Order: sequence, then structure tokens, then C-alpha cells
Amino acid sequence: MDIVVVHGIPLLGFLFLLPVNIPWTQIAVSWLAVVHYLACIMPQLGSVLYHLFMNHEGGESVYQKLLTLDMCGVCIVNTLGALPIIYCTLICYPSTRYMALFSYTALSSYAIYCAITAHSNITRLCSFAWQAFFRFFCFFLRWVGLGSGHPSSLHCYVVMDAVALLGGMINIARIPERWKPGKFDYWFNSHQIMHILAVVSILYLHWGVIADLLWITGYSCPLE
Repeated sequence: MDIVVVHGIPLLGFLFLLPVNIPWTQIAVSWLAVVHYLACIMPQLGSVLYHLFMNHEGGESVYQKLLTLDMCGVCIVNTLGALPIIYCTLICYPSTRYMALFSYTALSSYAIYCAITAHSNITRLCSFAWQAFFRFFCFFLRWVGLGSGHPSSLHCYVVMDAVALLGGMINIARIPERWKPGKFDYWFNSHQIMHILAVVSILYLHWGVIADLLWITGYSCPLE
């Protein structure tokens, strides 16, 4: 039942409802919309496959493959999810924009390696730190007026990362089951809370990215 409510329903929702809520015909840079859609569904898909088959009898090697698949989903949302943010932030600086997109992709490749080879939840969470710093720098550029974007999207992105970080910390701290062992084995444990907050985080990502993609369609960079 846990896998249906916490994992299955969000996957089906993002898989079938998200395309309906993306105004494809109004978005000028269509590949960013495709990238955004993939970013939203991949962590849910990886999580469902991991939890669905984790009761296997194939030993540690099979488990590690499933865990890698799950972590790849998380890495993909961190990687692909940020590309529209970077693109829109630097829309008026083409050379810098493409350099930033390439740098973030390369940095994300290293983060994926660190995440799938991590030996604890803490080191796994820290694997995404450099990606977060890169995104925060884009947020800073918008905040000081050097970057571009829809006025409402920055708030969505800040909430997105804050909620995702909160979910990761709750999962590491094992709250609330550490206070009452055995009481939260089936419902409302830290792992479930983390997944719910991950869905909320992706929703804020979606709202921010769609606002940005529609905004750049009608935006003209100021003449120097």
C-alpha cells in the first residue's frame, strides 16, 4: 500500500497530468519543456522501480543496481531540472549561458558518480551540494538584477530547494520514528515524509519553470 500511495500515485500524476499542464504551443524553446518533463518524472520512476523490486532474492549486487537506478532518478531531476533555470537566468548572455549549461552538466556527471558510490545517506546528500551552490548562484544573479526570469519564479525555486533539503534532512535524522520506535513502521515515517516533500519540491520546480518558459517567449533583451 505504501508504494501505491507514496510512489505510484505521484508517478502516474506526473506521467499523465503534467503534459496536460505544459502549454507546449506557447513555449518558444521546446527542448527546455521536454527536458523539464523528463526531470519531473524520472525520480518518481526510479523510486517506483527501486521499491517495487527491492524484495528480490538476488543478493547485494542486485540491490546495488536498484539503488543506483533510484539515485539516478534523483540525479536526473537535479541535472535536467536546473537546465531551464540556467537558460532563462542567462538568456541575455548567450556565450555565458552555453558555458554555464555545459559546466553544470559536467558537474552533475561527477555528482551522479559520488551519489551512486556513497556509503551513507549523509554522504549521498552531500553529493548534490555543488549542484545546489550552482543553482543558488543563479538565484543570486536574479535577486541582484543581473539575471533574467519571471518575477514569481525565483520564489518557487527557493521554496523548491528548501523543501527538498528539509526532506533529505528528515530522512537522515529518522524523524519521527527515532522518537517512538515501532510506531511509524508503516505510515508517516521519515522515508515517506521525504518522498512527499520531494513531490512538493518538484511541483514548485514545475510552477517556476513554466512561468520562466512562458516569460522568455515574449521577452526581449535590452539593447547594450
